[in-house]
Amino acid sequence: MTQDEVKSGSFPLASLGVRRDPSTHQLRLFLVLAQELHFGRAATRLFMTQPAFSQQIRALERILSLDLVDRTSRKVALTPAGQALIADARSVVEASDQLRRTADFQARTMAGYVTIGSVEAVTAMSPIPQVLEDIRARYPQLDIRIRRLSFAEFTDAILQGDVDAAFVFLPVPEGIQVQPLDTGPRCAAMASNDPLASQPTLTLDQLSDRPCIGWSPQIPKVWRNFWSADPRPDGSPARYSPHAVRDYDSALPLIALGEGIQLPPDTARHLYPRPGVTYVDVTGLPPWTTALAWLPKNRDTPIVTTLRQTARTATLGHRHLPPSARKDTVNLADS
Repeated sequence: MTQDEVKSGSFPLASLGVRRDPSTHQLRLFLVLAQELHFGRAATRLFMTQPAFSQQIRALERILSLDLVDRTSRKVALTPAGQALIADARSVVEASDQLRRTADFQARTMAGYVTIGSVEAVTAMSPIPQVLEDIRARYPQLDIRIRRLSFAEFTDAILQGDVDAAFVFLPVPEGIQVQPLDTGPRCAAMASNDPLASQPTLTLDQLSDRPCIGWSPQIPKVWRNFWSADPRPDGSPARYSPHAVRDYDSALPLIALGEGIQLPPDTARHLYPRPGVTYVDVTGLPPWTTALAWLPKNRDTPIVTTLRQTARTATLGHRHLPPSARKDTVNLADS
C-alpha cells in the first residue's frame, strides 16, 4: 500500500486491520429496500433522493464485503447473502429501537412523569383505579399524568407515542396490543320521553327504528360498528343519525333531544347521568370489555411492563373476566 493510497483513502480499511460496522441507519434502509424491492419507492418512503439512498446501500455492501442486491435484472432482487442477513439486520434495528425507547422512558422518568391515556371515563371503572393507585405507590417520585382521550383521539395518541399506554374499551384497531381487564353488560341511552324509556328491559329488535347517533369517520370502524351493534344479529345494518360525534359526551345532548340513541356500557348511567337521558338495560348486546393497551414494540418498556404486571394482579380476583381473557392479545380487526 502506497503513501498516496493512504492519503487518498482509496484502500480497503481491512488492509489496515480496521473493521467498520454498519450503522443502524444503513440497516434500516436495507430492510426497507428488502420490503419494496425498488430503489425509487424505498427512497420515497424514507423521504430520501434515490441517489442518496443507493449510495447508502452501496456503502453498506462495502462495509460488509458482500453484494446484498442483484442489480442486473429489471426488477431489484436480494442476493442469497442479502436474504440471509435480513433477520440479523432486523434484530439489530429492533434492539436499537428498544434502546431508544428505554432511554426515552428514563429521560421522562428523570423529568418526573409518564402519560397514560384514558378513553372517555374508563379510568373510573374497576379495577383501573386500583391499578393506578398501585403504580403510584410503587413509583412515588413519578408524576403519572392521565390524558383523557375521545374515541377519535386514541388511535393517533398511542400510535404517535403521545401516551406510554392507555386504558381503553375493546375492540381496538389493528396492531395495538391489549390486556383485557373487566367486562360487563351494555344498555341503551335514550331520551327520557321516549315511550320505550319506561321499559325495564329492551331487545335490539325493539330499538330497530331508533337511529344511533352518528359517529365521526375519524373514529376507527371497529369501534363505530361495535358501539352501534352494526350489523344487528339478523344481519341488517344499523341506522345512524346525520351527526358525526367524536365522543360520548357530545352525543348526550342529542340523545336528550330525541335525535337518536347510543348503546354504552351499563356503567354510563353512573358516569354520565344527564337530564333528559334515561338508561335502559338491553338484552342481546355483546358485553363491554375494558383493557390496557400499548404498541407491541413498547411491550417491554419499564412502564408498560409494570402496568401489565399490576393490571394482571388486579384482575386475578375479577369474577367477570374469564381466565382465558387475562392475557396479552393483538387485535387483528380492520381499522
